[in-house]
Amino acid sequence: MNYETLFNQVKKASKSLVNLSEEHINSILNHVADSLETNSPDIIAANRKDLEKLSPEDPRYDRLLLNEARITAIAKDTRNVALLEAPSGKILAKKTLGNGLNLEKITVPFGVVGVIYEARPNVTCDVFALCLKSRNACVLKGGSDAEYSNLAIIKIIQEVLKKQGAEPQVATLLPASHEAASKLLQAVQQVDLIIPRGSARLIQYVRENAKVPVIETGAGICHIYFDEFGDQKIAPQIINNAKTRRVSVCNALDCLIIHKKRLKDLPALCASLAEKNVIIHADNPAYDVLEENYPAHLLKHSSSDSYGTEFLSYQMAVRTVNSLDEALEHIDCYSSKHSEAIISTNKENTERFVREVDAACVYVNTPTSFTDGAQFGLGAEIGISTQKLHARGPMALAELNTYKWVIRGYGQIRE
Repeated sequence: MNYETLFNQVKKASKSLVNLSEEHINSILNHVADSLETNSPDIIAANRKDLEKLSPEDPRYDRLLLNEARITAIAKDTRNVALLEAPSGKILAKKTLGNGLNLEKITVPFGVVGVIYEARPNVTCDVFALCLKSRNACVLKGGSDAEYSNLAIIKIIQEVLKKQGAEPQVATLLPASHEAASKLLQAVQQVDLIIPRGSARLIQYVRENAKVPVIETGAGICHIYFDEFGDQKIAPQIINNAKTRRVSVCNALDCLIIHKKRLKDLPALCASLAEKNVIIHADNPAYDVLEENYPAHLLKHSSSDSYGTEFLSYQMAVRTVNSLDEALEHIDCYSSKHSEAIISTNKENTERFVREVDAACVYVNTPTSFTDGAQFGLGAEIGISTQKLHARGPMALAELNTYKWVIRGYGQIRE
């Protein structure tokens, strides 16, 4: 495959998007949603081929699974994107200079957005929808785990694009190979932005090898701190929801930090976790309390590897601390700067936690599971940015635009 030719075709096709009407874009998105549901048997059959390569016990299995309900949800998200306000062409600022020049700061698409992701075939449609609505072309590089699923979805998308009179290259899926990933990361002047979605290892690989600008998203090592003044009535449901709502996602809880004065409450905090067979890696103080109050086959002594690990499974760590200071130090050391939470009724402690924790999303008395573009009212997300440049937290339509200055005059020259 000649990747340079392919990327040039995508770049050329991206130019056509700036002239598509908003009605045309919305029509494409709604037709894609309809076609996804109509062709759900084909998508599920392709997905089954991918699932056969994984054990149901593999954390990636749940992320990979597509069924009629999930396809319906993907189609719904696509229709929701069509309903959102378009981000391009907005005037962010304007002024008139003393010499009569009129300046406007206007939102514009990046152009071509490359996304590298793993066993999440829903990302194929989510990225396409957000990129089309924001007038970006997308180059998609999915993992081999979801190869057949991604091919089935992109086929539907490109067929709709053709029928709707749009360039099919504005949604291009690369082969599920390491070579394709390498070529995408090196596509300077052809691809404007790379967004990796997946494991910490994937993100590190992209960061170390990309020549194209990168926005880091995905890896979530998330903590909840149960403070000395935590409310034991609300804490169990918060912890359970953060850990077990869906263990394979980046906003799932990885480490519960507990103040030593509240260790007596730990069995009650973890009771619902035992019902879900969550394996707990506990430090010595927590282990001693849980030893007689938590199933033995689910309780393990923690090690240095227990902290700073994104489990993506029914496992989590527990760390005992002597103070809020120590909790903040632990989070600062091990956080991926994704989502962090505190459970406390002490306003001074919660406000200090909010101020000092360096993360894209900081929660007070509610679980980290809310870190999601749809939950934030942004529509389908393209990822959760864990960095500080350009975008942070759930990235949706607005974050897929940059801006340019437009200066209008009539013969003015600079002295």
